[in-house]
Amino acid sequence: MKNRYLSFLAICLSVLGFTSCVEDNPNPSEGIPNPVASLYVVRDAFHEKDLALGPGPLFDAYQVGGVVVSDPSGNNWPAGKVAIQDSWRGMRRGMILDLGESAAANYSVGDSVFFDVRGSVLKRKDGVLQITSLKPESIRKVSSDLPIAPKAVGIAELLANFGKYESTLVMVTGGPEVVPASGETYAGKKQIVDGSGKSITLYTDANATFAGRKLPASASFVGIPTIAADGTPELRMRTIADALNASGPIYAGWPESFEIPNFEEKKSYNMKNTDGSSNNNRDLATGNWTLYQSILEQTAGRDVIVSGKQAVRFQQNLTESALLQMNFDLPNGASKVTVWYATYYTDKSSTWQLEYSQDQGATWTKVGEAVSDAARAHKMATFLMDISGPVRFRINKLGLGASGTKDKNGNIVENGRLGIDDFAVYSN
Repeated sequence: MKNRYLSFLAICLSVLGFTSCVEDNPNPSEGIPNPVASLYVVRDAFHEKDLALGPGPLFDAYQVGGVVVSDPSGNNWPAGKVAIQDSWRGMRRGMILDLGESAAANYSVGDSVFFDVRGSVLKRKDGVLQITSLKPESIRKVSSDLPIAPKAVGIAELLANFGKYESTLVMVTGGPEVVPASGETYAGKKQIVDGSGKSITLYTDANATFAGRKLPASASFVGIPTIAADGTPELRMRTIADALNASGPIYAGWPESFEIPNFEEKKSYNMKNTDGSSNNNRDLATGNWTLYQSILEQTAGRDVIVSGKQAVRFQQNLTESALLQMNFDLPNGASKVTVWYATYYTDKSSTWQLEYSQDQGATWTKVGEAVSDAARAHKMATFLMDISGPVRFRINKLGLGASGTKDKNGNIVENGRLGIDDFAVYSN
């Protein structure tokens, strides 16, 4: 029985990079405890004092694993430390392994590692939760070059639930609080904001290979959340390749988070006045918008609420477009638009596209590709562009018909309700 379980584990590690395929119990009827603990379980066992790891505190488990996400090649990661992450039941967690420079040099980004924690200690060292006293011979590399996608997260969410993201690979989209002066570089501590009212320190060591590179006004910064020497959270990029989609600064007062007006003022998808005329325009925080076949809502666990209490929900199964449309121009063009999106509750996905107008809404032009991969977990869509002069935008949810029917090409239609939140526009 034991050999069968270990064979299963080895296959999981090699194929999936130790993400989520470890059995909860190989065979409960035989009474064999699971020897493997996820990083979620390890972190949950810590109660702010040093903890000797092993079967006792980990419910009879003594083996742990994960995929390496740190990269020392950019000289912006602490020497001797290796950051790993894994996912268990959909919950991603990370951990620092304090190995020393010699042992840490054996592991690279994308390596899947598996190790015996007996004799090691879980502690906060310099503010960072990490496993220390690991014996080098207890660590086994299972596979290499596994792909690792960062988790897109807003700064407010990152700070509010820091333990969920500490030592994992994340992506934060924003820019310095003050637009960088000409020639300003990454070196040092830069406060990054995303319009949520919160900021996080982007830390770049003076010896980092990209310390002298120019700091963009806005970008999607990939990095590892950790704790600075003074106890404050910070984000460390690994190399210059971790700065994605650089653009101009976000417009003041953005993103539009759909918190104003109260959702009760737009409760019907297609509102009409007593004379039958359309009544779908509302004054939001950034200006006047049309919400046609879309509403403001706040059902927790169902609507895609990224920040605040409200978001936009689009109607489902329509044969006409549903719109979320700006009725005003932004003066200085656009270099980027970011939008958070998801399905409503357990609805089917849908298809939507971003469009812009430079003739006050008389005609509209599609930006990039249509988006059809909405799921329950919210995602951020990023659209890059080079638009000069006054511009306005809208989201056009395409009227594909009822979910489950077939389109003209014989494909099954998916046209569920769509959620949108935190719509951000960046100037050119």
